[in-house]
Amino acid sequence: MKGFKNIKAYVEGKGVITTNVGIEDSKIAYVGDDASKISEEIKLCGDCVLVPGFIDQHIHGAAGADAMDASVEALSTIANAVASEGTTGFLATTMTQSPENISKAMNAVKEYISADVKEGAKVLGIHLEGPFISVKHIGAQPLEYVAAPSIEVFDDYNEKSGNAIKIVSLAPEVEGADELIKHMTAKGVVASSGHTDAGYKDIEKAIESGLSNVTHTYNAQKGLHHRDVGVVGSAMLFDSLNCEAICDLVHLSAPAIKLLIKNKPHDKFTLITDSMRAKHLPDGLSELGGQEVIVKDGEARLRNGALAGSILKMNQAIKNLVLKLDVPFTDAIDYATINPAKNLKIDDKVGSIKQGKNADLTVLDGEFNVLLTIRDGNVVYKK
Repeated sequence: MKGFKNIKAYVEGKGVITTNVGIEDSKIAYVGDDASKISEEIKLCGDCVLVPGFIDQHIHGAAGADAMDASVEALSTIANAVASEGTTGFLATTMTQSPENISKAMNAVKEYISADVKEGAKVLGIHLEGPFISVKHIGAQPLEYVAAPSIEVFDDYNEKSGNAIKIVSLAPEVEGADELIKHMTAKGVVASSGHTDAGYKDIEKAIESGLSNVTHTYNAQKGLHHRDVGVVGSAMLFDSLNCEAICDLVHLSAPAIKLLIKNKPHDKFTLITDSMRAKHLPDGLSELGGQEVIVKDGEARLRNGALAGSILKMNQAIKNLVLKLDVPFTDAIDYATINPAKNLKIDDKVGSIKQGKNADLTVLDGEFNVLLTIRDGNVVYKK
């Protein structure tokens, strides 16, 4: 079998060890001390480490393409771009837009998944961000397309996507949200509190209905106040809530990230990029949902100054945590691998290096640069 001999690898349950990892029929077929099991060696530099492939559960676009472009070509562009970051799976993330445009995006993802594209990272499904959000925390979402929570509308979008919707970001305090959360939870879809003015009691009630995730924690939601802890305080208080975080040190300060990590169970903190089409492109003008975006010095903002997603790469997010926040290396890797896998209930297949799991692997050098990305046993990026 092909694979790696005597490589430093982050192996499930063992930490970073020197071992041999074999790949066969798209799976991790061997992890152990017997190097003779590897007949076709993938040779790498001496200071690199093998980790599980990263999973980005909230990403809009990259390399000039966006999920809302609603085309197989756009999704392919994103998939190949993020593979260079070590990402092997992602949720194509939509935004608040017209029903027609959202429907087109749903159809495109269905077509892309049906085509079983082997290049780049795998589209694991859809993160429907909006349109069921609060007008008080609109962020970079266009106000005119905000809609009331609707089981009928959700079901229509999900059908058009081929039942590919995995997460829905919504405002749980809006009338009709509880019914939709219960409906989605029954279907195995993750309900996430995002772009919301919810207070503590709203979040508590939504959790009883099935809410289990917080969209880009801190951003576009009611903050912590001593008379009502809001979404941010609730995110820290309720251990059941998985918290997304954009760790570019623009959306969140280092102390804010540290505070969140300190207050969450280890497996309930998840790195996301929330990146838009300008990622992997030079600074300049870009676009998000028909709105002009100015990209400069690592920030993407609307003309009014509002943050418009990020241009963060997943390997950079991990690097930020380790080098600037002193987060242990294995913890930072977990936040981008096994944690989102658990949140999406696919951790039996991906998220860690373990015999029998999919051969979704990433090789990092000592500077957190991605040298190699392997998806389902096939190389999808090589530096």
